[in-house]
Amino acid sequence: MKFPPKYLLLIIVALAFVLRVYKSDSYGVFLDEKYTLVISQGIVMEGANQKDVFFTPGKRYFTPKEFWKEKTFNDFIEANIRGDIGNSPAYYGVFWLWTKLFGLSDFSVRFLSVLFSTAIVALVYVFVKRHFRSESLALISASITAFEPFFVAYSHQARNYSMSFFLTLLATHLFLLVVRPRSSSTSEKTSAWLYLAYGLVFVLSLLSHYLTLTVFLCHGLYALFFLRPFKRWIPFVATALVGIGLVALWFVFGGGKYTFQTLAYQAKLYGELAQTHPYDNPFAIILPATFANVAIKSAPLWADLLMFTNGLGQIEFLGLRNILLSLVLGGVAAWCLHRYLTSQKYPAVYLAAFALLLVTGMPFYTVPKLQYVVLAAAPSFLYLLAGFLKNHTAETPRSLLWFMAMLAIVPTLFLVIMSFKNNHTYGLTQRYSGFSFPYSILFVAMMLKQFWKLPAAPKAILGVVLGIQLYFIGNLLVRIYQDRDPKYTYFVNPRGPNPYMTTAGKIVEQYAPGDTILYPSVKLHPRDEIERTHSPYAIQDAQLTNLYLPKDAEYYQRMDTTQTDKVILIKGATGKREVLFDFEGRKYRY
Repeated sequence: MKFPPKYLLLIIVALAFVLRVYKSDSYGVFLDEKYTLVISQGIVMEGANQKDVFFTPGKRYFTPKEFWKEKTFNDFIEANIRGDIGNSPAYYGVFWLWTKLFGLSDFSVRFLSVLFSTAIVALVYVFVKRHFRSESLALISASITAFEPFFVAYSHQARNYSMSFFLTLLATHLFLLVVRPRSSSTSEKTSAWLYLAYGLVFVLSLLSHYLTLTVFLCHGLYALFFLRPFKRWIPFVATALVGIGLVALWFVFGGGKYTFQTLAYQAKLYGELAQTHPYDNPFAIILPATFANVAIKSAPLWADLLMFTNGLGQIEFLGLRNILLSLVLGGVAAWCLHRYLTSQKYPAVYLAAFALLLVTGMPFYTVPKLQYVVLAAAPSFLYLLAGFLKNHTAETPRSLLWFMAMLAIVPTLFLVIMSFKNNHTYGLTQRYSGFSFPYSILFVAMMLKQFWKLPAAPKAILGVVLGIQLYFIGNLLVRIYQDRDPKYTYFVNPRGPNPYMTTAGKIVEQYAPGDTILYPSVKLHPRDEIERTHSPYAIQDAQLTNLYLPKDAEYYQRMDTTQTDKVILIKGATGKREVLFDFEGRKYRY
């Protein structure tokens, strides 16, 4: 008996949920997540809007009750401006409501991303089944999405990415429902609701992350090239104008009013650092945007969009010479595969040559790695994808395939163009073009469907290669769970548990009336007015610890500018000092 697709989908979604929720709270919040926590609560990191709490002349002490005093919408706007250049207000609003319901534990704040990331898997299935009319293609696409390391990694972050990936895919789904209705008899009422839904998701997407604009640029390109007659543009133009008008309110009256100014400042700052301090700056390695630098930096972004080339764009690790040799041999191997499948003469010769060419380079690579075998097979996988597209043009309009290609390519291409424009490589990172993944996954699913139709012998050969790549994907997932993959978790040495939550727990347990808590304070070096606050000393450790203290508590706390690492409890009765936590410099300040 055939297994019902709906049960397969439930299994896939359940597996995706397990992969995402597993170890989601094992490691303490890192810098970007810290900003999520404070911005969502209307608090400016370093206290620009908490002068009365931390910086009132003559006032040495503060309490959690003062820290948690009611915040206004203006506080939220200021926190968003200073903490995230006015970006992602929709996400912070959703996150604020989520924390009101479920609290600020590491599990809770990341669980929102887990849910959005899991929902992407189900939405990929709905998207592919509806627009490509293939149950099997939809199930394969959903399965790949479930295991995709990128989605797993970002589901473990209390950041806007999983939500924005979901919203942009939903927007594309709604867009296609409007421009490619199932039948010409779709009622005007239904169309009106679809336009309304599309407009709403358009606004929410832009206000969840500004770079979602690259997805809507693709929507516009599709309309420009394929939407006819031109009168069909009218409702889309109207929807876009209304949506842009609503988003503009945030830029005029809300936290977005300083966005372009800050972006220009950052572009100038990073550009100068790329020229003067590319390796020794407070941010990361920032190189000038030469062709070579951009190519090396962006290669992993392109390669990792396709699961069968994941990890194969690391030019510095694999070596340019080795990569080129592998691709040349792989190109010839793909030609041999083509000849085997299409020629009546010498099929055994072509098959043997195909298999040998995948491994022939091993003695000639500077260091033999199995990644080169997978890379040599990449042209053959692309050949299979081309074969699928050729065989299904009657079922799938070319306009839809071009649209998917644009959505898979344009977000990363935009980052490359902006890198050259701003003359630095700092923005070339996978999370800023992650909107492309659902569409690149679709192409991988097409390739797998074509792979399954191969004769037994080449299927076995490429099956071994896929097995090797699955091993590497599995190893990558293990590194993500171990918090030691620099690209996806940003860390080589795994983080420990949340130090601020740990410290807050000790305070609640040990504090008695008359006690005082001292927080370490490092010297600040603000780069601009947005970073400048009311004191030359940091209060970040105190703020982040107070996030986890009872909101009505009246624990006496003060800053200790004589030391930079230890949270100390001074017992009022004896004057005894007890170290509650030692950050040890940057070791526990993730």
